[in-house]
This record gives sequence, structure tokens and C-alpha cells, in this order.
Amino acid sequence: MNAPIEYYNRGTGQIETEQVYGERFLRWAYGNPLGRLSVALAVKRIWFSRWYGLRMDQPKSRQRIQPFLERYGVDAEEFADSVESYKSFNEFFYRRLKPAARPVDSSPDSAVFPADGRHLAVANIDTPGRFYLKGQAFDRIRFIGDPALAGDFEGGSLLISRLCPVDYHRYHFPVSGQAGAVQRLPGSLRSVSPLALRRRLSILWENRRARTVLESAEFGKVLVMEIGATCVGGMHATYQPGPVEKGSEKGYFSFGGSCVATVFQRGAIELDADLLEQAAQGREVYAKMGERCGLVAPG
Repeated sequence: MNAPIEYYNRGTGQIETEQVYGERFLRWAYGNPLGRLSVALAVKRIWFSRWYGLRMDQPKSRQRIQPFLERYGVDAEEFADSVESYKSFNEFFYRRLKPAARPVDSSPDSAVFPADGRHLAVANIDTPGRFYLKGQAFDRIRFIGDPALAGDFEGGSLLISRLCPVDYHRYHFPVSGQAGAVQRLPGSLRSVSPLALRRRLSILWENRRARTVLESAEFGKVLVMEIGATCVGGMHATYQPGPVEKGSEKGYFSFGGSCVATVFQRGAIELDADLLEQAAQGREVYAKMGERCGLVAPG
């Protein structure tokens, strides 16, 4: 439960340990009885995230930017705008990048990661696997929030893309197709760090979510779902329903850690081997938006 968070870095080929933003608080909040009480009474509440978000919108929050860049080694050369142009920490947090910073895999048969982050692949959403702790079962119906729609994804594949505060916080479409409108699902706002999910996987369907159905010529029906978290009440769609291109921007999160979940129908995708190999060990894979995560399944 309290082990360090390890992930496989696709870029370096190494197992690395996550440098967790606010780790001391997270371990106390989800690992200590008094901490868990504070989560239930305050931290998971919408007002707490709104209060913290307002703090990050204040001009004086700009003073957090440079220390953050230095501590976490964020590459400012990728930013579309200069560091000095951000009027608040939140504005820096949901920054845009130069288009060349995130090339999108061009193969028509590929699906790509929808965001920068640590990605956990699940070949069959209905089979208990490692998830963030061995043996935890995923509640597909409660997660999707619509029993009829959830029926379309029985036995399907799931990719959970977890964004840390240090990551680029805009999210994109994993495949091309016809995108429907965003449908909001109410919920609380607990942390989606493995430090919390190891103890309570149900956070993924208890938290506030946003659901979009995408009809793809190559992959069939695909669900793209944003998951809010503590201090991430804001999930802001920037696209218009209709035809969308793989890698085009879908929206952005306001301050905090968060998740994007992509759900494919059974037999639609063959997830990349490194994702499945690491998932078998309960380990995420770090990769960037636009990199390939899988191919159209043969046959």
C-alpha cells in the first residue's frame, strides 16, 4: 500500500520512481485514519477544490512557477508562450505547447495516448487484474454511468492515462472519428494517485467524470472519459462535436492531478506489448501524448 510509485519510462527504457507532488499530504490523507476522515469531511468536497483553484488563479500565485520548473525539471522550451506571460499558476498549469513538441503517430491503424502521463493498460475491463493493487475489480457499469452504453463495452479494453501536476494538462483525441457532445457525471473529487487508488479503486467511478462517445471508422465506438480529482473540479472542453482528428485537442484540466480513460470495444484494439507487460506487474508506462498505444486488432 505504501510502496513508492514505480513506472516504466518508455523513452528511457528504465523503471523509475515517481516524484510525487504533495506526497507527504497524500500519504497522510489516504493512509492515516485521521487523514481519511479529513478526506471524507473536506478534501473530496467540491468547495475545497474550488477554494484551492481560486488560490491558483490569483496573480500572486505566479511566484510558484519558477520554483516548480526548477524542482521538477519541466522543459520551458516546449511552451507555446513564454514563462513570463502566465498571469497565474493555473494559467501556467494548463499551458499550450508548440505543435512540434508532441508529434502524433501518423499511421491510420494506430491509436495514440490522449495525454502526457503514466498509462495503465487493461486488456479486458471485466477481468480482475493488477490495476493499482492485485485483485481489484473494475465496475464498468458504474464507471461509464449508463447501463445500456456500458453494455457496448463488455469485455473491452481500457487505458487509464494518469496526469500528475508536473505534466502537460491538455488532453487530445486518441483516434479520429465523429465525436459526440460531452456528458457530465456528478461525483466527488478524491485524489487519483496510486497512493489513493491502491486503497480505493472505486474513486475512479465515484469522482466527477465527463464522457464523450467517439465513432471511429477504424476502431468502432470508443469512449473518452475525463476524471476529475482533488483540486481538479475544472474539466474544460475546447472541441466542437462533429468530425475530429487523432491528436486534436479535446480540452484541458485546471490545477491538480487527473485522469483520462479511453475505453475500446472488445476486439477493437491490440494494445502495445510494453503496456501489457508492465500492467501484468501492476506498473504504469510513462509516455507522451501522440505516441502510439496500440493498433487496430487483426481480423
